[in-house]
Formats: sequence, structure tokens, C-alpha cells
Amino acid sequence: MSSEEYDYIVVGAGSAGCVLADRLTACGRYKTLLIEAGGTDKRFWIKTPLGYAKTFNNPQMNWCYTASADPGLNGRTAFWPRGRVLGGSSSINAMAYMRGLPRDFNDWEQAGATGWSWKTVKKIYETLETQSELNNRGQRQSIGQGPVWVSDISDQMHPFTQHFMAGAQEMGWPVVNNLNSDQTEGMMKIRSTVRNGRRWSSADAFLRPALRRHNLRVVTGALVEKVLIKNGRASGIQYQIGGHVIKATANSEIILSAGAINSPQLLQLSGVGPKMLLSSLGIRVECDLSQVGQGLQDHLGISHYFHAKEATLNNKLGNWFGKMWAGAQYMMIRRGPLSVPVNQVSGFIRSHDGLSAPDLQIYCNPMSYKTDADGKTRIDSRAGFLLCAQPCRPTSCGEICISSSNPNKSPEIKPNSLSTSYDQMMAVKAGKVLQELANTSSIRAVTEERIAPDIINMDDNELLENFRERSGTIFHPTSTCRMGQTAQDSVLDCRLRVHGVRGLRVIDASAFPNLTSGNTNAPVMMLAARGADLIMQDANNPF
Repeated sequence: MSSEEYDYIVVGAGSAGCVLADRLTACGRYKTLLIEAGGTDKRFWIKTPLGYAKTFNNPQMNWCYTASADPGLNGRTAFWPRGRVLGGSSSINAMAYMRGLPRDFNDWEQAGATGWSWKTVKKIYETLETQSELNNRGQRQSIGQGPVWVSDISDQMHPFTQHFMAGAQEMGWPVVNNLNSDQTEGMMKIRSTVRNGRRWSSADAFLRPALRRHNLRVVTGALVEKVLIKNGRASGIQYQIGGHVIKATANSEIILSAGAINSPQLLQLSGVGPKMLLSSLGIRVECDLSQVGQGLQDHLGISHYFHAKEATLNNKLGNWFGKMWAGAQYMMIRRGPLSVPVNQVSGFIRSHDGLSAPDLQIYCNPMSYKTDADGKTRIDSRAGFLLCAQPCRPTSCGEICISSSNPNKSPEIKPNSLSTSYDQMMAVKAGKVLQELANTSSIRAVTEERIAPDIINMDDNELLENFRERSGTIFHPTSTCRMGQTAQDSVLDCRLRVHGVRGLRVIDASAFPNLTSGNTNAPVMMLAARGADLIMQDANNPF
């Protein structure tokens, strides 16, 4: 068994890991290993904004997990894609960039994540972003100088989106220019991590510049089996690649950035987790930490589909000729249907008056399609559109737990959806808002047919049952290694250090004390940027 030595080891080259690789190597002092189970992101369908339908269920770049049968969703199982490629899930996601709502981060601080308030994290977002905006003359201008390119691509969106904006106005919702600004409530044409017609992932923003440095080594196609822990300190990792087992040691720290599923899995495989679980699998207990894998949260959304009286993206992408033309247009000038993600209008709204903050996120897409249980997307051949409502802050908590000491076996994903009365109430509210939106004159005017099941006349009981039977994950798992106050209520302290194990941190979506209100890619990159600052501070003042 060969051995290697570094200052820092980062496990997972995803949204967070790429940020860390960049920040930890910037000063030139620290030798860093970035290790990734997947391979290259230099693939046509990764870089093409609408190409994620092709990567959604591709095991070459996706873990392709399946969650356990979920009692709250009538015993259904669900496909859970997670990035297994450079850039991680930022290389296969829908590219929507949403910072989240101010209250999300103030709640983090109240949960014990001291120093993570909105006032603090807003400044980090501003240093990360270059916002590429369109002015009144349709000219592009850049605001900020950060590595994350956040683009207004409304000039490329389908004209059908105007009906969604008109419907929003009828609902009394604010129609805003950019929710990644001082405006944090309302509907907008989505800002996306797209640059010059191509996906701009965390690998593009952070890893590519870092690869020029002599002190960064990136290893791909490598499965980390466990973190090596000796006398209460993480000393290295053991990983397999090409049939060989290799050990790598870290003189300073090991950072897990493997995501909300794989980071708790790795901790448990390494002997850090609930004692009873680990002992039952014959794993030596290095640290009895009961909350590892607990607290799993995810967004669920309910979508309804409609046939349209006007042309939508289905007219271009729902037939062979249209697909060929769209592909040729994209190849020639990087414009057209393939240059824009399918989620084109979204925002945060209040389900009723009197609330202190929005409690629903709405998505409106100018295309109707279905995703099979195995993750395969099928586009309707007729003109159509989609309306979706997602409760922002679910209170149900699931868990991630290993069922074997074999690192090649996927962990169990138990979402435990709709297990609280609040979440059941929000499921009904989500349905009611969709009923109202679908019944606005703007949406009725372009609706030829409401595709079954018709939501319009459902009562509260029917809306809840509809949610149980048809809702699906929005692919935002978090909080399985959450920050908190003590080892009894969390896995990490407010500096992202694992309770009871020195030299070990977790920096990814699993560290969220609770799920943010919207899409999670932006908060993950922000978390990693601040996490890197904390690591550098502690390097100068060892704990």
C-alpha cells in the first residue's frame, strides 16, 4: 500500500470542494490533495445549459441514488441524482442561482452557527459573484468581480414566459429584476450560472484557476473508503483507485466536501457516528456522535402540467427536427433553446397575507415533460407548460445511514417526508397557490387543457393526497452533518469542525443547520468560501 503526504486533503471536487481547492492553495504555502470519485467535466452535455436532461441519470457522472420507500409519499421511492464528476452537482444541476432569504441565515445563527448571520454571509456572496446583467438597451454589463458568473439570460428565454410574469402580477406578487440583490421577495426571470452560453460550474469558477498552481494535486476516479483517525485526530484517508489502495496523510486538516449523502456516509465508515449503528456493522467506534446522518432535509415540489394554446419549447424540442435545429443553432452561435435552462421563471412568495417572510418558491417553465422513476426525461410533443410550488422551509427530518462497512455500497436515504403537521399544511397551501395561479386570466388565456390530474377543484384533503402521490424532490438535500451548539444536537461547531475529532471538518450542504428557502448551490459555494477563511485563520492560530 503506497502512501502520500499533504497539508490539506479535500474529499469531493463538487460545489464546495472546488472552492476549497482554490482558496487553500492560493497563498502557495500548503500542499493540497483534492480527491474526486468521478471524472472529467469536459463533456458536451455538461457544458450545454439544457443538457442536464442527458446527465440526470448517467452513472458516468452521477451517483444515481434511490431513496428508500417513503411512508409520507404513499410508500414511493425516488430517484436522487448527485454529481459524481468534477464540479459535483454544480456540473449536473439546473443552474438556478438563489442566495436564499435573509431569515434562513439568521436562523442558522440562532441554531448555534455563530457568525453565519445574513449580514455576514451577504458580504461573502458579494465577493463571490460577477452578476452579468442586461440594461434597458439589451446590452450586457458586469457587476462585481467574483469568480461565480451569475447571468441574466432573459433575452434568450422563450417568449411564453411573459404569461407567467403577467400571472404573477395578477396574484399580487412583486415582479422584481433580481432576487440576488436587496430585493429578496417576488418573481423574476431566473439568474443562472451560465457564461457565454455555457454552464459555469464551481469547477469552472474555482478549480480551473487553481490547477495552474504547483501545490494542488487533483485525483479523479478515486473512491475514499474512510478517514484514518488516531488518538482522536484525523491523520489521513484511505482510498481505492484502479484496484489499488492508497493512504494519504494530512499534516493540517482533512475536509469532507462529499455532499449531504456521502459526507455522513464517510464519517460513519470511519467510525464517527451513532455507536449502536457502527457497532452493529463491526466498525470500530472512534467517536460516538449520534447526530451523524440525522437531520436530513430536502425540498419537495408539486408540479402540474398544461397544454398550451401558444407555442412553447415543446414545439422546438418535442420532435426530431426541432432538436436537430436547436443543436445546430447552439453549436454555431451558442444561442437558442439549448443555451437556457428549462427553469425560466421563479421566486419566493407568501402563501397568504400576514406572514413575516415568504414560505413558498414558485417555478414556471415554458415546457411540459415527465421524468420517469429511473430519471429519464420525456418531452411532450404538444405545446405545454409547467407550474410548480415548493414549500421553502420543511420541518420533517430524515436520515442517511450506512447498512454495510463496504464503502462501495450506497447508504440508505430515508427522507421521512411530510412527517410533521406543518409540512402537511404547507403541502395543501402549495396546492392552493397553484390553483389560484392556474386560474388567473393570464394563464387561463393560454391554457388549452389542464393535464390530469386537474388541480383546480381539489379540496384540502385531495390537495394533500395529490402532494403525497405526485410531489417529488427538488434535489436539495442538506443538514446531515449540521452545525450546532453541542455534540448532542449537531455534528459540527460553528467553525465547521467535527465534534470530538481534531483536524477534521465537513464543508458542504450537509453542514447547513437547516435547509435554506431556495436552490442550494449558491449557499454551498458561500459556505465553502467562508469555511476556507476559517481554515486559514486556524492555520495561523492553531486550535
